[in-house]
Amino acid sequence: MRITSCGITDVGMKRTNNEDNYLINDELNLFVVCDGMGGHVGGEYASAIAVNTVEEVLSTLESDPDISVGDDDDPIERTREKLRYAIRLAGKRIFEKAAAEPEYKGMGTTALVLIVDRGNFFIAHVGDSRGYLLREGRIEQLTEDHSLVNEKIKAGVLTVEEARTHKLRNIITRSLGYMEEVEIDIQMRAVRRGDRFMLCSDGLSNLVTTAEIGEALARNSPQEAARGLVSMACDRGGDDNITVVVVRVDET
Repeated sequence: MRITSCGITDVGMKRTNNEDNYLINDELNLFVVCDGMGGHVGGEYASAIAVNTVEEVLSTLESDPDISVGDDDDPIERTREKLRYAIRLAGKRIFEKAAAEPEYKGMGTTALVLIVDRGNFFIAHVGDSRGYLLREGRIEQLTEDHSLVNEKIKAGVLTVEEARTHKLRNIITRSLGYMEEVEIDIQMRAVRRGDRFMLCSDGLSNLVTTAEIGEALARNSPQEAARGLVSMACDRGGDDNITVVVVRVDET
Protein backbone atom coordinates (compact mmCIF):
# COMPACT_ATOMS: atom_id res chain seq x y z
CA MET A 1 0.00 0.00 0.00
CA ARG A 2 1.29 3.46 -0.85
CA ILE A 3 0.11 6.50 1.11
CA THR A 4 1.03 10.18 0.91
CA SER A 5 0.40 12.34 3.98
CA CYS A 6 1.09 15.70 5.55
CA GLY A 7 0.47 17.15 9.00
CA ILE A 8 0.56 20.76 10.20
CA THR A 9 -0.15 22.29 13.60
CA ASP A 10 -0.40 26.04 14.15
CA VAL A 11 -0.90 28.06 17.32
CA GLY A 12 -3.48 30.23 15.54
CA MET A 13 -3.95 33.97 15.83
CA LYS A 14 -5.24 34.35 19.41
CA ARG A 15 -3.45 31.78 21.58
CA THR A 16 0.08 32.00 22.97
CA ASN A 17 0.65 28.24 23.30
CA ASN A 18 -0.34 25.18 21.29
CA GLU A 19 -2.21 22.44 23.15
CA ASP A 20 -2.68 20.30 20.01
CA ASN A 21 -0.47 17.37 19.06
CA TYR A 22 -0.47 15.11 16.03
CA LEU A 23 1.32 12.00 14.78
CA ILE A 24 2.15 10.51 11.39
CA ASN A 25 3.71 7.03 11.52
CA ASP A 26 4.24 5.87 7.94
CA GLU A 27 5.42 2.42 8.99
CA LEU A 28 2.13 1.65 10.73
CA ASN A 29 -0.05 3.80 8.42
CA LEU A 30 -1.11 5.47 11.66
CA PHE A 31 -2.36 9.06 11.96
CA VAL A 32 -3.44 10.84 15.16
CA VAL A 33 -4.78 14.28 16.12
CA CYS A 34 -5.28 15.26 19.78
CA ASP A 35 -6.59 18.60 21.08
CA GLY A 36 -5.64 19.14 24.72
CA MET A 37 -7.44 21.11 27.39
CA GLY A 38 -6.48 22.20 30.87
CA GLY A 39 -4.38 25.30 30.50
CA HIS A 40 -0.88 26.09 29.31
CA VAL A 41 0.78 23.08 30.98
CA GLY A 42 -2.03 20.55 31.23
CA GLY A 43 -3.54 20.62 27.75
CA GLU A 44 -0.28 20.30 25.89
CA TYR A 45 0.88 17.53 28.24
CA ALA A 46 -2.39 15.58 27.97
CA SER A 47 -2.40 15.61 24.17
CA ALA A 48 1.27 14.57 24.13
CA ILE A 49 0.57 11.65 26.48
CA ALA A 50 -2.27 10.52 24.21
CA VAL A 51 -0.25 10.71 20.98
CA ASN A 52 2.79 8.99 22.50
CA THR A 53 0.77 6.25 24.20
CA VAL A 54 -1.19 5.35 21.08
CA GLU A 55 1.99 5.10 19.02
CA GLU A 56 3.83 3.14 21.73
CA VAL A 57 1.03 0.59 22.19
CA LEU A 58 0.29 0.03 18.52
CA SER A 59 4.00 -0.25 17.67
CA THR A 60 4.48 -2.82 20.43
CA LEU A 61 1.46 -4.87 19.41
CA GLU A 62 2.52 -4.79 15.76
CA SER A 63 6.07 -5.93 16.51
CA ASP A 64 5.00 -8.68 18.92
CA PRO A 65 2.02 -10.61 17.49
CA ASP A 66 2.16 -13.02 20.43
CA ILE A 67 0.62 -10.36 22.67
CA SER A 68 -3.07 -11.24 22.86
CA VAL A 69 -5.49 -8.38 22.22
CA GLY A 70 -8.91 -9.29 20.85
CA ASP A 71 -9.60 -12.35 18.70
CA ASP A 72 -6.36 -13.56 17.14
CA ASP A 73 -8.35 -15.42 14.46
CA ASP A 74 -10.20 -12.27 13.38
CA PRO A 75 -7.77 -9.58 12.13
CA ILE A 76 -10.50 -6.94 11.89
CA GLU A 77 -11.62 -7.45 15.46
CA ARG A 78 -8.00 -7.55 16.60
CA THR A 79 -7.34 -4.14 15.05
CA ARG A 80 -10.46 -2.73 16.69
CA GLU A 81 -9.34 -4.00 20.07
CA LYS A 82 -5.79 -2.70 19.58
CA LEU A 83 -7.19 0.78 18.94
CA ARG A 84 -9.57 0.58 21.88
CA TYR A 85 -6.83 -0.66 24.22
CA ALA A 86 -4.34 2.02 23.12
CA ILE A 87 -6.78 4.92 23.51
CA ARG A 88 -8.11 3.67 26.86
CA LEU A 89 -4.58 3.28 28.21
CA ALA A 90 -3.82 6.86 27.11
CA GLY A 91 -6.89 8.07 28.99
CA LYS A 92 -5.91 6.10 32.08
CA ARG A 93 -2.41 7.58 32.09
CA ILE A 94 -3.77 11.13 31.78
CA PHE A 95 -6.34 10.52 34.53
CA GLU A 96 -3.72 9.10 36.91
CA LYS A 97 -1.27 11.93 36.22
CA ALA A 98 -3.96 14.54 36.86
CA ALA A 99 -4.97 12.81 40.09
CA ALA A 100 -1.39 12.56 41.35
CA GLU A 101 -0.14 16.07 40.58
CA PRO A 102 -2.29 19.14 41.41
CA GLU A 103 -0.84 21.29 38.60
CA TYR A 104 -2.36 18.89 36.08
CA LYS A 105 -5.80 18.71 37.66
CA GLY A 106 -8.56 18.98 35.05
CA MET A 107 -6.36 18.25 32.05
CA GLY A 108 -7.70 16.12 29.23
CA THR A 109 -7.67 15.75 25.48
CA THR A 110 -9.66 14.69 22.48
CA ALA A 111 -8.32 11.73 20.51
CA LEU A 112 -8.78 10.99 16.82
CA VAL A 113 -6.94 7.97 15.40
CA LEU A 114 -6.87 6.67 11.83
CA ILE A 115 -5.10 3.46 10.87
CA VAL A 116 -5.05 1.84 7.42
CA ASP A 117 -4.57 -1.90 7.81
CA ARG A 118 -5.00 -4.94 5.53
CA GLY A 119 -7.19 -3.21 2.99
CA ASN A 120 -9.39 -1.45 5.52
CA PHE A 121 -9.37 1.84 7.36
CA PHE A 122 -10.29 2.15 11.02
CA ILE A 123 -11.12 5.47 12.64
CA ALA A 124 -11.56 5.87 16.39
CA HIS A 125 -12.38 9.00 18.31
CA VAL A 126 -13.27 10.63 21.59
CA GLY A 127 -14.28 14.30 21.68
CA ASP A 128 -14.83 16.80 18.88
CA SER A 129 -11.74 16.48 16.70
CA ARG A 130 -13.08 15.42 13.31
CA GLY A 131 -12.31 12.94 10.57
CA TYR A 132 -13.44 13.43 6.95
CA LEU A 133 -13.30 11.20 3.87
CA LEU A 134 -13.32 12.38 0.26
CA ARG A 135 -14.23 9.46 -2.02
CA GLU A 136 -15.18 9.73 -5.69
CA GLY A 137 -15.78 13.46 -5.34
CA ARG A 138 -18.03 13.21 -2.28
CA ILE A 139 -16.96 14.61 1.07
CA GLU A 140 -18.25 12.92 4.23
CA GLN A 141 -17.74 13.66 7.90
CA LEU A 142 -16.86 10.28 9.42
CA THR A 143 -17.00 11.24 13.08
CA GLU A 144 -19.76 12.62 15.26
CA ASP A 145 -18.77 15.33 17.73
CA HIS A 146 -19.02 14.37 21.40
CA SER A 147 -20.02 17.91 22.31
CA LEU A 148 -22.81 19.84 23.97
CA VAL A 149 -23.73 21.77 20.82
CA ASN A 150 -23.95 18.56 18.80
CA GLU A 151 -26.42 17.19 21.34
CA LYS A 152 -28.45 20.38 20.86
CA ILE A 153 -28.27 19.98 17.05
CA LYS A 154 -29.58 16.41 17.30
CA ALA A 155 -32.37 17.61 19.59
CA GLY A 156 -33.35 20.28 17.06
CA VAL A 157 -32.49 23.14 19.41
CA LEU A 158 -29.61 24.49 17.30
CA THR A 159 -28.76 24.54 13.60
CA VAL A 160 -25.31 23.62 12.34
CA GLU A 161 -24.61 27.26 11.50
CA GLU A 162 -25.74 28.46 14.94
CA ALA A 163 -23.51 25.86 16.58
CA ARG A 164 -20.42 27.28 14.86
CA THR A 165 -20.62 30.49 16.90
CA HIS A 166 -22.43 29.26 20.02
CA LYS A 167 -20.80 30.37 23.27
CA LEU A 168 -20.76 26.75 24.54
CA ARG A 169 -19.29 25.24 21.36
CA ASN A 170 -16.05 24.26 23.13
CA ILE A 171 -17.75 22.09 25.78
CA ILE A 172 -17.22 18.41 24.98
CA THR A 173 -19.11 15.51 26.52
CA ARG A 174 -16.33 12.91 26.21
CA SER A 175 -12.57 13.29 26.62
CA LEU A 176 -9.51 11.32 27.63
CA GLY A 177 -8.47 12.02 31.21
CA TYR A 178 -11.70 13.36 32.66
CA MET A 179 -12.66 9.86 33.81
CA GLU A 180 -10.55 6.72 34.09
CA GLU A 181 -12.70 4.89 31.53
CA VAL A 182 -14.25 6.39 28.40
CA GLU A 183 -16.45 5.12 25.58
CA ILE A 184 -14.67 5.14 22.21
CA ASP A 185 -16.41 5.27 18.83
CA ILE A 186 -14.72 3.01 16.25
CA GLN A 187 -15.73 2.33 12.67
CA MET A 188 -14.19 0.33 9.84
CA ARG A 189 -14.61 0.27 6.06
CA ALA A 190 -12.73 -1.07 3.06
CA VAL A 191 -10.19 1.45 1.80
CA ARG A 192 -10.06 2.40 -1.88
CA ARG A 193 -7.40 3.82 -4.13
CA GLY A 194 -7.83 7.59 -4.29
CA ASP A 195 -9.41 7.93 -0.83
CA ARG A 196 -8.43 11.16 0.87
CA PHE A 197 -8.78 11.63 4.61
CA MET A 198 -8.54 14.77 6.67
CA LEU A 199 -8.18 14.75 10.46
CA CYS A 200 -8.41 18.05 12.34
CA SER A 201 -8.92 19.78 15.66
CA ASP A 202 -11.93 22.03 16.14
CA GLY A 203 -9.73 25.06 15.56
CA LEU A 204 -10.16 24.21 11.89
CA SER A 205 -13.65 22.68 11.73
CA ASN A 206 -15.22 25.65 13.56
CA LEU A 207 -14.02 28.01 10.82
CA VAL A 208 -14.00 25.96 7.60
CA THR A 209 -17.04 24.26 6.10
CA THR A 210 -17.30 20.63 5.02
CA ALA A 211 -17.70 21.72 1.40
CA GLU A 212 -14.52 23.80 1.59
CA ILE A 213 -12.63 20.85 3.06
CA GLY A 214 -13.83 18.64 0.21
CA GLU A 215 -12.76 21.17 -2.39
CA ALA A 216 -9.30 21.54 -0.84
CA LEU A 217 -8.78 17.78 -0.72
CA ALA A 218 -10.01 17.26 -4.28
CA ARG A 219 -7.91 19.97 -5.94
CA ASN A 220 -4.61 19.77 -4.06
CA SER A 221 -1.84 17.48 -2.91
CA PRO A 222 -1.92 16.57 0.81
CA GLN A 223 0.78 19.17 1.49
CA GLU A 224 -1.03 21.93 -0.41
CA ALA A 225 -4.41 21.01 1.11
CA ALA A 226 -3.06 21.03 4.66
CA ARG A 227 -1.33 24.39 4.20
CA GLY A 228 -4.34 25.93 2.48
CA LEU A 229 -6.82 24.80 5.13
CA VAL A 230 -4.68 26.07 8.00
CA SER A 231 -4.22 29.40 6.21
CA MET A 232 -7.98 29.66 5.63
CA ALA A 233 -8.71 29.14 9.34
CA CYS A 234 -6.08 31.73 10.33
CA ASP A 235 -7.52 34.24 7.86
CA ARG A 236 -10.93 33.81 9.50
CA GLY A 237 -9.66 34.68 12.96
CA GLY A 238 -7.71 31.60 14.05
CA ASP A 239 -9.16 31.84 17.55
CA ASP A 240 -7.91 28.38 18.58
CA ASN A 241 -4.99 26.10 17.83
CA ILE A 242 -5.30 24.54 14.37
CA THR A 243 -4.11 21.05 13.49
CA VAL A 244 -4.64 19.21 10.21
CA VAL A 245 -3.46 15.82 8.95
CA VAL A 246 -4.23 14.96 5.30
CA VAL A 247 -3.85 11.40 4.02
CA ARG A 248 -4.12 10.22 0.41
CA VAL A 249 -4.26 6.53 -0.55
CA ASP A 250 -2.26 6.24 -3.78
CA GLU A 251 -2.20 2.42 -4.11
CA THR A 252 -3.99 -0.34 -2.21
